[in-house]
Amino acid sequence: MSSPSIRPDAIALIGPTASGKTACALDLAQHLPCEIISIDSALVFRDMDIGTAKPTREEQASCPHHLIDLIDPTDAYSAAQFRADAIRLIGEIRARGNVPLLAGGTMLYLKALHDGLSDLPQADADLRAEIDAEARTRGWPALHADLARIDPAAAAQLKPNDAQRIQRALEIVRLTGRSLAENYAQREDDSDTPTLAILALEPSDRSVLHTRIALRFEQMLAAGLLAEVAALRQRYALTPEMPSMRCVGYRQAWEHLDGDYDWVELRDRGIYATRQLAKRQITWQRKFAATWPEVTRIDSLRNDLVKTVRDEALRALAA
Repeated sequence: MSSPSIRPDAIALIGPTASGKTACALDLAQHLPCEIISIDSALVFRDMDIGTAKPTREEQASCPHHLIDLIDPTDAYSAAQFRADAIRLIGEIRARGNVPLLAGGTMLYLKALHDGLSDLPQADADLRAEIDAEARTRGWPALHADLARIDPAAAAQLKPNDAQRIQRALEIVRLTGRSLAENYAQREDDSDTPTLAILALEPSDRSVLHTRIALRFEQMLAAGLLAEVAALRQRYALTPEMPSMRCVGYRQAWEHLDGDYDWVELRDRGIYATRQLAKRQITWQRKFAATWPEVTRIDSLRNDLVKTVRDEALRALAA
């Protein structure tokens, strides 16, 4: 993997939600010939702008942005697709003489890009339809029990009602005849993996981040998050189980619109879910920092955060 002494193929700016990534990325684009590649699993969806804190049209017009508004909310976008798209874009951006700047907080995407992926079988529509039909007849706990008989280790990691993961686990095991662990041990060729300089924003005081998260979610509600979700439900054939509607904020808005709880609980649940997301993101980052030498940790509460990020990026590119 990459070394801090080698000029990287790309800069990656990561951090928990509400840590200041967008401002830092836009500042870098004012000082470097950057093109921004989103590392955000929510920004791929069209018509989901408020709850995803999607960069505004003006912000996107200030420099080229990629991997935003790729698919409808009824579709799905995987870590494997992100890896392939990011590798292609990094090559194209470098060929134009520009700096690829990856920015976002979907740590699974970054890990897929950095470490490569297991050589798992592609989704099989017919088999998935068969599994879904079984689930409608027998229920997901029964399919979880089936998985436990053929791959006990995989089943032990999943809850009996975790439909999406049970479906994928059964699909892989049935297609390959191997356990999930054996399949994950089969690695793809990662010779095209780009070298990265990773700048990881992390708050020195978690309470400040929590305050920012609460303020931002309240601003999303004031900006029309509920109206956005209502419009999405009217325009698209959505279900609450789809990846788009499992995004933080959208799940809670959906449940509120269904009458599951009032506005105050919507606010509280949305803030809590966002705080939990930030906690998971920080945990991922600390694992990266412990094992990847190219990670530079930066306190996101620094008064000179934007300048510090710019200086670190310039230092990495000067290697």
